[in-house]
Amino acid sequence: MEQKVIKYKAIPTIKKAKRVAAYARVSTGKDAMLHSLSSQVSYYANYIQNHKGWRYAGVYADEAVSGTLDNRENFLKLLADCRLGKIDMIITKSISRFSRNTITLIHTVRELKSLGVDVFFEEQNLHSLSGDGEVMLSILASYAQEEARSVSENMLWRIQQNFKQGLVYSKTMLGYRIEDSTLVVVPEEAEVVKRVFNLYLEGYGTHAIAKLLNKEGVTSRHKKQFSKSTIQYMLRNKDYTGELHLQKTYQYDYLSKKTILNKGEKTIYIVHDAHEAIIDLSTFEAVQEELARRDNKYPHSRVRHNHLYSGLIKCGHCGCTLGRGKLRDKYIWRCNTYRSKGKDVCPLNAIPESEIKRLIKEVIHSAVIEEKNLRSTIRAIVARNDRTLEFLLMDGTSMTEAWISPSRKDSWTIAMKERARIKSKQIQKERRKEYEENHSHSVNN
Repeated sequence: MEQKVIKYKAIPTIKKAKRVAAYARVSTGKDAMLHSLSSQVSYYANYIQNHKGWRYAGVYADEAVSGTLDNRENFLKLLADCRLGKIDMIITKSISRFSRNTITLIHTVRELKSLGVDVFFEEQNLHSLSGDGEVMLSILASYAQEEARSVSENMLWRIQQNFKQGLVYSKTMLGYRIEDSTLVVVPEEAEVVKRVFNLYLEGYGTHAIAKLLNKEGVTSRHKKQFSKSTIQYMLRNKDYTGELHLQKTYQYDYLSKKTILNKGEKTIYIVHDAHEAIIDLSTFEAVQEELARRDNKYPHSRVRHNHLYSGLIKCGHCGCTLGRGKLRDKYIWRCNTYRSKGKDVCPLNAIPESEIKRLIKEVIHSAVIEEKNLRSTIRAIVARNDRTLEFLLMDGTSMTEAWISPSRKDSWTIAMKERARIKSKQIQKERRKEYEENHSHSVNN
């Protein structure tokens, strides 16, 4: 029997436009660097939009102190969009813009490779999806990491030499500017500093001082509103007396660039009469005594406990972190901006911890909440003004759940109900007396 071959013409595939995004980053907040970041964003937007066969998928840009993932919000958003299948290729200037940490770089590139996302590094002229892409990336990233370590060590050496000579390397505090490695007084800001110290000695609290200055439109060194913590830092800063304390903090390592309070691990340099004083020593010491007196009177205000949810919940109104507190006999989470500046600045409602716990269990599908399953599933929780929590998950998706406020009567103790009953009875008695007096006066007239 003769074979019969039937030929079917292949259906031509429609070539889709490649969805291309770009990533840019600068590592300081200086004006020149911010201008550079803006230029990069404009360059990549024009470059992608004018390239044939490409579809513009956005430019993700970060102003970060370091190249660690924790400091790069838009880099994390870029990865999340890649996981959602929104991007086919990423363009970035160099390997160091992506990461100076070899392990982090390889891990990220491998994940993107598994998603079919190519990364093109312009300076190295290298595609991550090319045959020898990963090998070359490993070699080049190692060089970038070693270069970062060398630069960091050289910079630290120079800073140490400045410290030994009593020279200021970097210090931002209200009332001073650095000129020729010396702090020079800014008169108008110095008046604000003096006022803060005087108000505290007059009996004002740190929260009240911050609220007063904000109401008057006075701003901090970084042109932002004052907070309770800003005022506390000012009141404890002995640099205002002309006595310079150097290396009060230090950098943990050159990769994370995490700043740690120096508790004796490193040498602290103290320079007497280093610059013109804004606060005289007797006033400063009087404030320290008053700080100690109030701390002893309200010891609970100095206690801080790390909690399983610490740093996880963000305010959807102002972006600040929520902190744990206690309202009567129940634990709540409230925006720290609300705590330091009041509800006029941030009106977010306090959230019962019991509700946060209930919703987290639903999201992670577990009756027990442990740090491992919590942090591996949930990247962040955003609290909204409409009494909802938005859960941003590690896989790039999100979930929004409503929390329920427990009824007021159920949260009251027997003693609280009794006090409310007595107060209500007293108000009724006063109103009856006022009515009788008014009625008697009208009859007599």
